[in-house]
Amino acid sequence: MDKKKPIKRPRMDNPPIGARGPIANGPMHTRPLVALLDGRDCSIEMPILKDVATVAFCDAQSTQEIHEKVLNEAVGALMWHTITLTKEDLEKFKALRIIVRIGSGVDNVDVKAAGELGIAVCNVPGYGVEEVADTTMCLILNLYRRTYWLANLVREGKKFQGPEQVRDAASGCARIRGDTLGIVGLGRIGSAVALRAKAFGFNVMFYDPYLPDGIEKSLGLSRVYTLQELLFQSDCVSLHCTLNEHNHHLINDYTIKQMRPGAFLVNTARGGLVDETALAAALKDGRIRAAALDVNESPLKDAPNLICTPHAAWYSDASCTELREMAAGEVRRAIMGRIPDSLRNCVNKEYFTSSSYAESINGAGYNYNPMGVPHSTTDAHPAAQGLPNLHTQPHSTLQDTPNHMQPKPESSEVH
Repeated sequence: MDKKKPIKRPRMDNPPIGARGPIANGPMHTRPLVALLDGRDCSIEMPILKDVATVAFCDAQSTQEIHEKVLNEAVGALMWHTITLTKEDLEKFKALRIIVRIGSGVDNVDVKAAGELGIAVCNVPGYGVEEVADTTMCLILNLYRRTYWLANLVREGKKFQGPEQVRDAASGCARIRGDTLGIVGLGRIGSAVALRAKAFGFNVMFYDPYLPDGIEKSLGLSRVYTLQELLFQSDCVSLHCTLNEHNHHLINDYTIKQMRPGAFLVNTARGGLVDETALAAALKDGRIRAAALDVNESPLKDAPNLICTPHAAWYSDASCTELREMAAGEVRRAIMGRIPDSLRNCVNKEYFTSSSYAESINGAGYNYNPMGVPHSTTDAHPAAQGLPNLHTQPHSTLQDTPNHMQPKPESSEVH
């Protein structure tokens, strides 16, 4: 009886050009490429990703500045707020499966188009809560006590000889206790501001149409159900809501007229929430006594009684490290798990089509490298790899940094 020759199965280590196929969950056959689009420093991200991906940086301001290798091969992208990805930009990426915004605002990414293309968009909503809340209170206190302006007078050499001169210089200082602070958006940061403000003696009320009834009782706050009512009752208004197509220029000439005469305004959320032309006019005629902006659409140089800071409310050494660790951790979950099911902070799940749902970079959803060549993980100079504009980061020699994994909070602010 003739013995049949065993059928030799073809190897899939080097599939033909253009082949796509499932890779069993487990160790990757090739290292996926993850790119930091608009930055250079990958020192914090590297220890978290170095065993599962090759990390490169592009330092780009637009997709026109991104190297072709990244556009063709990157499966993951990390980005700050200095680059914008429209639908046309997203279509340039051939293998991209996840974008993680290093921050909580995603208004610089077309999240709907990304979802329809099978690209998960994630943010990092839990970082810097204490820092932004503390900065908000710092700005509020400066408006009430005029510390910023008084310090500038002393720096300029102003002499205070008696109470009359102090009174003239400090005119407009107000007592906090008993005043009403109105918070627009009671997410993580809004809640943190509310608790701090109560300790200073503010009566705190909030407007947030997305929260269920009863939140106000658990925090001991007052709640109103219209923006108009909040503006009418507040001595100081602080913005902590997301920016979207429905609330662009939420504070405008019309809503400013609904505020109490001489009220204060603070914005540490997004510059687009405030019509700055209307704000400047209100400051000049005294309808708004003073304002503080950590974010703005364009610099306001001539407006009186205005404090502007450079979108730094979120920053501390600790919060910056935490932010970047959490962003890298989300990319790692995408590589090791399934998209979008394994992700903690995916903001565009509802736009995923059935064909792109619950796929894995490390599974059916991962594109083989067409040439079957693994990405380099050596310390070679980029030019040696024929990539003059692609900056490939060598593996970090630092000790692995613990990945702060926090449960997803109930709601989010933009920062």
